[in-house]
Amino acid sequence: MTPPASPGWYVDPANPALESWWNGIAYTHSRPRTDTAPPDASASPHPTPAYLAVPAPARPRPAGVSPKSRTVAAILGFFLGALGIHRFYLGNIGLGIALLVIGPFTGLIWNLVDWIIVLAGAAHDGENLPVTEWS
Repeated sequence: MTPPASPGWYVDPANPALESWWNGIAYTHSRPRTDTAPPDASASPHPTPAYLAVPAPARPRPAGVSPKSRTVAAILGFFLGALGIHRFYLGNIGLGIALLVIGPFTGLIWNLVDWIIVLAGAAHDGENLPVTEWS
């Protein structure tokens, strides 16, 4: 169910040549339309509130911070850390290959330490930007 439109002058659904005052419940006063545009045949009898059409603004990312998600890197590091997949995700291809090749032979200590680095927010992406955002 859509919320009722805010009070204001709207094209009368029964007579498109008139504007009627919508008080939030029903149309009341009428007057001749002030615009010269032809009525829209596809218009809804109840106007859509303007606040429903406005998209939410994107949350800006601070300058100098990686667009990569620390949450995704931490989850990949936990489940696939022995394969270095989280480092491939962050763009550290060389470190990812090193973890893939040498990581299993270190008794998984390197993988655990690297996962803690990601959790602590000290990891950097392939462009040397800090990965600090949890989103």
